[in-house]
Amino acid sequence: MPTVTGDSVVWAVLACGAIVLAAEPPTIALLRRRGMLDVPGGRSSHVVPTPRGGGAPIAVGLLAAAWVAAAAGVAGAGLAFALAVGFFGLLGLADDLRGLPAVTRLVLQAAGAAAVGALLVVRLPLPPYALAAAAAAAAIWLVGFVNAFNFMDGVNGISGAHALIGGVVYACLAGGRRDGFGVAAGLALAVGAAAFLPWNAVRARVFLGDVGSYSIGAALAVLAVRLIIAGVPVAAVGGPVALYLADVAWTLQRRVRGGERWLEAHRTHVYQRWCDAGWSHPEVTVLTSALTVLLCLLGVAGMQGGAAVRLTADLAALGVLAAYLGSPGLFARAGLAGRTEAISEMEEA
Repeated sequence: MPTVTGDSVVWAVLACGAIVLAAEPPTIALLRRRGMLDVPGGRSSHVVPTPRGGGAPIAVGLLAAAWVAAAAGVAGAGLAFALAVGFFGLLGLADDLRGLPAVTRLVLQAAGAAAVGALLVVRLPLPPYALAAAAAAAAIWLVGFVNAFNFMDGVNGISGAHALIGGVVYACLAGGRRDGFGVAAGLALAVGAAAFLPWNAVRARVFLGDVGSYSIGAALAVLAVRLIIAGVPVAAVGGPVALYLADVAWTLQRRVRGGERWLEAHRTHVYQRWCDAGWSHPEVTVLTSALTVLLCLLGVAGMQGGAAVRLTADLAALGVLAAYLGSPGLFARAGLAGRTEAISEMEEA
């Protein structure tokens, strides 16, 4: 694994954090002047027109962090990461500025992901057909997760918080494999997300936009592939992303089975249904983040013992996800019970 000195890690992290802190206020002002506002609609979870595209400084900060690591002598390690963040960030920016047809967007995503996938696996000691299969799998994963991350960016702070958690966890896992670049990139992502959250959590003054969700999703996806290649168990790597993936997959299958036009925008993800049940944005963000931290801990716990420990941790993680996915039904039944009790009390009075 590539070696990055402690000083290089620190400088990479500081570069990302400083760029986000310094660039966010003028970015918000520029977005307002250009009229890049997310206007509330029937499928929105907000009620005030809010600038979108505030994730651009995070993308720039991540590229700066990758450049610092490259300057430390690990350019090859950072190339796939930088290409993924840069390409998907620019694609997201174009979507924020002008909007792209769904087919065009998907074709461009597939092309960029194919190049990133090839870079990620090119040095693996595999025969050509296996390398091609591995590159294709990495590309499919990259496109899938970038879109999943984008779909889940629907309430204040949720994606910034998950980027923070994912960055810290992936940095720790990379440290266990002596992957200095992974440590630098993961911590840079975490610090960049933390620097952005004051502008987005609680009362959002700016949204990540596609430029932010695409670039963060791509960063997490690439770091996950690197860890799996390094031999980290899939269950541990999956901790930071499992809740997002489960929500998107569950919502998609429900919409398909219901005969809905699943490519259309909607607000029926589990976390959005929590909002409809009366939960505030901060409450949704805190609880989903807590569940993700729990999933990360279970994933790491599964690495520490034998087969019995791994099985127990995996079953517990599946239970957490099942409880999350089933929670809207529980809320609905609880609400119905509450209304029935209130009606009974009124009749008795």
